Amino acid sequence: MHIYEGILAATPHGQEVLLAGTAAAVVGTAIGLYKMDHQRLPATAVLSSVFFVASLVQVPVPPTSVHLVLTGLMGLVLGWAAFPAVLVGLLLQTVFLSPMGVTTLGLNTLVMALPAVACHYLYRAAASCSRQQLVLFAGFAAGATAILLSALLSAGALMLAGKQFADIGRLFFWVHLPSALIEGSVTASVVVLLRKVRPEVLQAPLLSSPIEELCDG
Repeated sequence: MHIYEGILAATPHGQEVLLAGTAAAVVGTAIGLYKMDHQRLPATAVLSSVFFVASLVQVPVPPTSVHLVLTGLMGLVLGWAAFPAVLVGLLLQTVFLSPMGVTTLGLNTLVMALPAVACHYLYRAAASCSRQQLVLFAGFAAGATAILLSALLSAGALMLAGKQFADIGRLFFWVHLPSALIEGSVTASVVVLLRKVRPEVLQAPLLSSPIEELCDG
């Protein structure tokens, strides 16, 4: 999901894309910090850590890598706070993982955090409802949508960097389609579990199983 160091910096248009991505990431992070509820700091820290740990299991597919990121879940739980959470996770990756770099930190933050925020507005209401089937759908849709939007943003960044990256950009998007299905399934399971055992994380009521709803009826 990441764009590696040195790829976009090789062309003038790529350098412009990096600068624009960094500026947008700064704005998004500022909004996230402004909107962050201090009571949500533990959840933000935990999800940032999960984001970093999940990224350690990578399948290299040049010019990117495929792995779980759980940004859809981050969006459902954190909203705009996903920006600082993703930034911290990527900063740790930059320190410990050689393919990452400082010049791509802003763009990669934007690529992963902006879809998370979009998923918050698209699926948060459905993820907080009382019907388990709808919660399951919202979780799957959030996980899959976040990956597809991130892949689309990354592909767009590569294409804007120069014609020589057009084929790579298209490949970048298509290789992430299987990841979207996996990410959606994992996110759906986690969201349903959170609604049953820790609903306060999603600021939603406790979710009853379909059998319990039938018995109560």
